[in-house]
Amino acid sequence: MPTITHFIIPADNIEQAKKFYSEVFGWKIEKVPGPFEYYEVTTINSGDQKGIDGGMAKKENPNETIMNYIDVESIDKYIEKIEKFGGKVVVPKMVVPEQGYTAVCLDSENNSFGLWQTDKSAKF
Repeated sequence: MPTITHFIIPADNIEQAKKFYSEVFGWKIEKVPGPFEYYEVTTINSGDQKGIDGGMAKKENPNETIMNYIDVESIDKYIEKIEKFGGKVVVPKMVVPEQGYTAVCLDSENNSFGLWQTDKSAKF
């Protein structure tokens, strides 16, 4: 069954946001090597077990909010369902090389969410 597997926290001030989330919740936040300023967020639940992991990145627009990603077996299949039941695709399916595919949608109430499909063979 599809479930939320990842989140992204947009931040204007990455250092301030890192400090906030690590101090308040005890989350581990580390920069991911590469050309983009992206940080991996590791969470621990109240039972001291690994929680849902996420990321932190520079805010791209002032209205951007935390984005939850739902893991699905086929983005194409779920886009059909989303549109059938009143949702919209706002960022079409795109490749994340050697990791998978992603898309961003709106539900029937205009709430945004992401889709994620793992595929280690994904290429541009």
